[in-house]
Amino acid sequence: MIGLFLITHDALGETLIQCASHVLNRRPEQIMQLGVAAGDDPSDLLPLARKLLALVDAGEGVLVLTDIYGATPANLAAKLLVAGRVEGLAGVNLPMLLRAIGYRDKGMETLITRATGGGRDGVLNLLRH
Repeated sequence: MIGLFLITHDALGETLIQCASHVLNRRPEQIMQLGVAAGDDPSDLLPLARKLLALVDAGEGVLVLTDIYGATPANLAAKLLVAGRVEGLAGVNLPMLLRAIGYRDKGMETLITRATGGGRDGVLNLLRH
């Protein structure tokens, strides 16, 4: 199973994991998060990020999910990426996370496609749907 690692602003990652746990009625396995606070130095967080990444990698790779492309959490995540082994997506939301949890046993390429689609397709205009 592909591990999941969320790197987000503050407690967003843990909150998303808690929400997913509520929806699934269990906390998913092989999932960790790292919250980046306003005063954190990203270079100080890199060793911790590498340790957490290793904890969720059971040999099939890791998908790193982050919130805003170009922001500090995403820049930190980018330093962990290794094509085909440690991949990353920005713009994480609950539909993306749930899709990632559901497809992480299908291989990295399928996981990326399904998680991206889940994030995008989870954004709907409620009056027009």
